[in-house]
Amino acid sequence: MTTFKVDQDKPLYRDPARAVDDRVEDLLARMTADEKVAQLGSRWVFELAGADGRLAPGRDHLLQHGIGHVTRISGASSLRPEEAAELANALQRHLVDETRLGIPAIVHEEICSGLMARDATIFPQAIGLASTWEPTLVEALADTIRTQMRATGLHQGLGPVLDVCRDPRWGRLEETFGEDPYLVARMGVAFVRGLQGEDIASGVVATAKHLVGYGASEGGMNWAPPHIGARELRDVYLHPFEAAVRTTRVRSVMNAYNELDGIPCAADPTLLTAILRDEWGFEGCVVSDYFSIRQILECHQFAVDAQDAAVKALEAGMDVELPSTDCYGERLLDAVDSGVVSAETLDQAVRRVLRTKFELGLFEQPFVDTSKTTAASDTVSHRELAREIARKSLVLLRNDGALPLRDGASIALIGPCADDVRNLYGDYAYPAHVESIRDVLESGQGAVSPPLLGGFDISGGSLEAPTVLDAFRAHVGEQVRFEQGCEISGDARDGFEAAVELARSSDVAVMVMGDKSGLTSDCTSGESRDVSALELPGVQAELVAAVAATGTPVVLVLVAGRPYGGAALHEQCAAILLAWLPGQEGAAAIAETLVGAVSPGGKLPVSYPRSSGQIPVFYGHKISGGLSHWKGDYVDGPAAPLYPFGYGLSYTSFALEEAAVRRAEVSWAETITVDVKVTNTGDRAGDEVAQLYARRRHASVTRPVLELKSFARVELAAGDSRRVTFDVPVAQLGFHGRDLDYVVEPGVVELLVGTSSADLVSAGSVTIVADTSAEQPAKAFDGWVTVE
Repeated sequence: MTTFKVDQDKPLYRDPARAVDDRVEDLLARMTADEKVAQLGSRWVFELAGADGRLAPGRDHLLQHGIGHVTRISGASSLRPEEAAELANALQRHLVDETRLGIPAIVHEEICSGLMARDATIFPQAIGLASTWEPTLVEALADTIRTQMRATGLHQGLGPVLDVCRDPRWGRLEETFGEDPYLVARMGVAFVRGLQGEDIASGVVATAKHLVGYGASEGGMNWAPPHIGARELRDVYLHPFEAAVRTTRVRSVMNAYNELDGIPCAADPTLLTAILRDEWGFEGCVVSDYFSIRQILECHQFAVDAQDAAVKALEAGMDVELPSTDCYGERLLDAVDSGVVSAETLDQAVRRVLRTKFELGLFEQPFVDTSKTTAASDTVSHRELAREIARKSLVLLRNDGALPLRDGASIALIGPCADDVRNLYGDYAYPAHVESIRDVLESGQGAVSPPLLGGFDISGGSLEAPTVLDAFRAHVGEQVRFEQGCEISGDARDGFEAAVELARSSDVAVMVMGDKSGLTSDCTSGESRDVSALELPGVQAELVAAVAATGTPVVLVLVAGRPYGGAALHEQCAAILLAWLPGQEGAAAIAETLVGAVSPGGKLPVSYPRSSGQIPVFYGHKISGGLSHWKGDYVDGPAAPLYPFGYGLSYTSFALEEAAVRRAEVSWAETITVDVKVTNTGDRAGDEVAQLYARRRHASVTRPVLELKSFARVELAAGDSRRVTFDVPVAQLGFHGRDLDYVVEPGVVELLVGTSSADLVSAGSVTIVADTSAEQPAKAFDGWVTVE
């Protein structure tokens, strides 16, 4: 491994013994305006490298003054890990040796379902991760990503997604941790901790995205405006971001594409500076979501030209333009030269970029040992972790006894997701996302022109993983026979007859239906793949109905990015297992669960609608919401969701007993303690998620009917019990009052414990009393859970 050798002749900024701020100021003082502006820009890997995976001749001018970021050395190429690391080293060598100041670059990658790179482990998509309700798994996943990235010469991951999403029509629901701000914050904070590590010098910069309201758009449509009140914005949508900033010192934040009440998030100084930096104390870099500075002009028409868009973004608090220098660069330089934007505004953004690079240790160690890269990219332990997460992400929605499958039963395996491993992946998994690069190449359209792709062979993308059919046969052999029946989308029904006949001659029909996730036009879930209704794509629902009409019990396995199907579809099925998009170990996890080797224990991180007409439907609505006053239900159906938030069945049963609040009165500086005993009342081992909710009926502003405040996933053998103790700081029970300041008001709070938001037992109530000797407490984001 090559590192800098510091000696007395080197300038101060080269001295690792000096304070980071001193090194930043020394380097900044030496920089020309061109060099400063270059640090706020970026370049795609295929703008810099050729088909051979090396720095391409004639591209030196793109790096002559340095560069802030390099975009997706692994994720936008077909390079294998060691090749990607060699290219990263070559790019850093050029910057270190061939530019005046030798400033290394930050290389960033997508990390939504693991590192988006060829040969990297593909984990379950984020919505499945949320369904585990196990933050330690989230942290372990992020730590795995950190290991893989650092070994490849990569420094910043574009995750976690902290968008609160209450509209499953939005194609990016799958990338989120669901509908609840507390659950999203818990999972997001765990992700940041795992990715950044104990010390950012050996960690990877996490990027909290997308600030803010992206998942609450009109009609569930990508980039469309949300309509969020100021108090709801702070209590719900900003909450996970605030938690990440205040509790983990997250080092980067990415803006959302949408506007907020007339101001694009990419150009909103209230959001990117007043709230994020001045109020919360964020010290890292704000990076633009891809092309979003250009969108200030073209999508929002909020700027008169590209330079105006650049100025608005920079002055709002946007530090780095991704994925390539477009509106920044020369346009920003001209704006500084002409006095349109101040030199100090430019310097402040550059300081943030340089500080991040110093904190990452890039000046001392810009290169990686490529001989160790491949061994870190997809290990046995990574696959085991992917399998564990996939198992724990599965949510059993319905079961009349059809699962686990009976030994010796003949099984008809049917559906477009049953024998296609590609459909197990989320939209930002490498094999899925590389299709969008191919799409750009073949169409000649998009944000980059095909020649700049550098001739990379993007036809690849390892799919070396079992399909559900493969995994099933490993357990039951020839007891399972397969017919696809139909495609993901389209109207073709020519496979119906064979599928129906197979089902008719079998003891049970396992139908693996759902989505193809990605960004291309043939995908049904993913970024910009929004829907107007929540029916299964194409003719899949018709095939389920046709198979159910044979009288053979139907076990529906949903491999999907959103909650599909209303009551009519679900009632046709004897059992329903929601697998989300479970990654390359997902097929094995599904098969293990269906045959009973594993008991499902995942819980819904979203409320499951009966139809798209219910949307938005979420558990934490206001007291006046959730029903049609004064009748209650809709004329044409129930107002309640098909399955509530936090819901999930098991192959065993559980009881929650002896739920109680320890103290009836607390001051706002103290902690509320709630105990509950969880017992496995069934005849086999399983997991239950004990969930603690709070309810406040009277306050200075209206409050939700329920708020999740803590949870714990508990593993229990048959007949065993464990006591769970929740300790919740009273400061966690506040809200933003009439003046939008965070406040903990005196009054009565009810505490309830349950196995979902609709299956609850009372733990009693507690009265919060004002502590006249102390000021209002600062906002708290989490407490402690003990399982004995």
